[in-house]
Formats: sequence, structure tokens, C-alpha cells
Amino acid sequence: SKDNDGTGGVAALASWLMITTLLAEGTVTTIMPSIADNQNSVIAFQKIANPFIGILAGIIGSTCYNKFKDTKLPDWLAFFSGKRCVAIVAGVVSIVVSAILLFVWPIVFGALIALGNAIAGMGAVGAGIYAFLNRLLIPTGLHHALNNVFWFDTIGLGDLQNFWGGKTSADVSWDLGIYMSGFFPCMMFGIPGAALAMIHCAKSNKKKIAIGLLASAAICSFVCGVTEPFEFAFMFLAPALYVVYALLYGIFTVIVYYLGFRAGFSFSGGFTDLVFSASLPAAQKTWLIIPLGLAAFVVFY
Repeated sequence: SKDNDGTGGVAALASWLMITTLLAEGTVTTIMPSIADNQNSVIAFQKIANPFIGILAGIIGSTCYNKFKDTKLPDWLAFFSGKRCVAIVAGVVSIVVSAILLFVWPIVFGALIALGNAIAGMGAVGAGIYAFLNRLLIPTGLHHALNNVFWFDTIGLGDLQNFWGGKTSADVSWDLGIYMSGFFPCMMFGIPGAALAMIHCAKSNKKKIAIGLLASAAICSFVCGVTEPFEFAFMFLAPALYVVYALLYGIFTVIVYYLGFRAGFSFSGGFTDLVFSASLPAAQKTWLIIPLGLAAFVVFY
């Protein structure tokens, strides 16, 4: 928003609360009971509080501020003139947007579910495509829709649920862990390798700043599998490089599949989850994280 004014942020918050409340599962199924019979639509509205809606609310808040911050109302409404009307206008706009999303959001979510179904039947290549799309969709938050397909029991898969439920590949119809294992070498070793490359390439007068930002991001990724501090540091500055970054996840997922490394996470692909998942029945060849990790470090670098 212009002037970097906090009023735009307040308006965005109002927009977010309006949209996520109006499109919450309970509200939607009350307004349109027929939706309750469509499982995909129900899941879509269960996931309405997502980064995509956050981005949309931010755009509404900032746009309303820029357009209406100097609005002059009649004397009897003078109290609401100027910045005071921004959040109100954002709320009204959000009602209209919610009405549109009531019909559009299930289609968008359903398309991602359909894509997930198609990928699920492609074995190792499908797992690689999923990992690629998972990273590629991070900026919008729509990767959560795909995650629901592969990690949870949206279409009968549930890679994460079954892995941590103590099952093995013999208990399910796919190679258990295939949709999680490839993330470990990339998050634990690939991101630190890429971070080191960025530090090496940083201008001399920016080196200390780069180290402070990227070293902490690399540690977060290795220990916890929290990748956003690293990804958001460069995805908008170098989108082409980010596509390459996402592609490497897909490639390593295919490699991991054929080498037989299997690990699962309840949170993300970091060292902590690797340690706890190593004792589960579906875990296989977890020692391969060392050669896989070294390879990921070099390739990402």
C-alpha cells in the first residue's frame, strides 16, 4: 500500500477474517446444504484458510487503502471518512469476492485433486512430478491441495498417515513413503549447499548479511525441514532459478525411489523427522541419506 501505512494491513486482516469466516465449512454447508454431499467441495472449504487466500486478502487490503484513503463522505458520515473507511470497504469487497469464490474455489481445488489422481498412477515419475509441483506451488500455498491428495486420505492414498500408522508397502497399494522420502536429501543437504553457493556469490559488502540470512535458513531446513526462510529469500528475485530448484526435488525423488531409501515425516523432511521415522516399519535404507545428502549438497550448490 502507498506510504507503507498500517491501515492497509488492518484492511487486509479484515478481508482475511471476512473471507475465511464466510467460506468456512460450517457456513458454506449451512447456506448450500447440497455441498455437504460433495466430498471434494467439503475438503476445499475445510482448507480455505490458506496462503492463496492470504495473498488475495493482502491485495484487497492494499488496493482499498490506495483507492479510498482520501475519501470524503457527507458530514453526517464524516467520522468514517479517509482511512477509517478503508477496512469497511475492504469488508464489502470481501463479501463479493467470497460469493465468487463460493463457486470458483471448489473448481480450483478440484482441479488440483484431479491432477493428483493422474499423478498417483504414474509410479516413480508421478512421485517426481508431485515433488516438483509441491515446491513450485509454495509461493501461492496451493501445494496444500496436492498434499491432501498424497499425504492424507483424500483419494485413498495417505502416504503420511499410513507411514506413521505403522504400516508397510504390503498393507497399501503403493510403495509407502514414495511421496515423502525425496524431500529429505533436498531439505537436509540440498538447501545448505544452495545457501553456501549464494554466500560465495554474494558481493563482498553484502557477505555478512548473506551469511546471517542464509546460514540460519540452512540450519532451519536441516534440523526441522522448514524451507520457507530460504525459498522466499530468492523465489521472487530469481524465479527461473526457483523453477530449477523445484525441478531438483523432482529428480531426487525419482532417484530416491529407485535406490530404495524410505523415510517419512509428520512435519517436514528435516533431521528431526528422519530420526523419529527411522524406527517405523516402512522405513528402509535410511543410511542412504549420507550419500544422497552429499550428492544433493553438490548438485544444489
